[in-house]
Amino acid sequence: MKPRQQRMLAVGLAAVGLLIATVLTMQAFEKNMMFYVEISEVAKGNAPEDRNFRVGGLVVEESVVREPGDLQVQFTLTDMEAELDVLFSGVLPDLFREGQGIIAHGRMGDNGKFVADKVLAKHDENYMPPEVAESLAKHAAAKAAAQAEAAAEAVKP
Repeated sequence: MKPRQQRMLAVGLAAVGLLIATVLTMQAFEKNMMFYVEISEVAKGNAPEDRNFRVGGLVVEESVVREPGDLQVQFTLTDMEAELDVLFSGVLPDLFREGQGIIAHGRMGDNGKFVADKVLAKHDENYMPPEVAESLAKHAAAKAAAQAEAAAEAVKP
């Protein structure tokens, strides 16, 4: 084999190796990517069924239910438009409480409840996860607009 042919073979093999590495990396990203889905979208049925995803919102007041001595906890999340029941088995973060913004990782269960693998709470009073803040602001604005429209309709003769 001539030196030119050897170089061309080496370049070709390097290109094939790079292509294979790129394909494997893209597949790993696709399998490990976790999407954020708004609670109102989950309530409409627009949630991935075959993979884990994240939901975030405020823990509804007086919705946390836990049996004494049990790690299983159930609570309700809201994005000010819809609510979602969440089941979690494990130790909740110290900062978890009612009325607080959290993000839960998991998937929808057969009973229509979100089964969380992990629950993340905000780390101080001034921080809220960006996805949760955007979702809450969007739904609060829509709710305020609907209330203003209803009030305007009530005033019309």
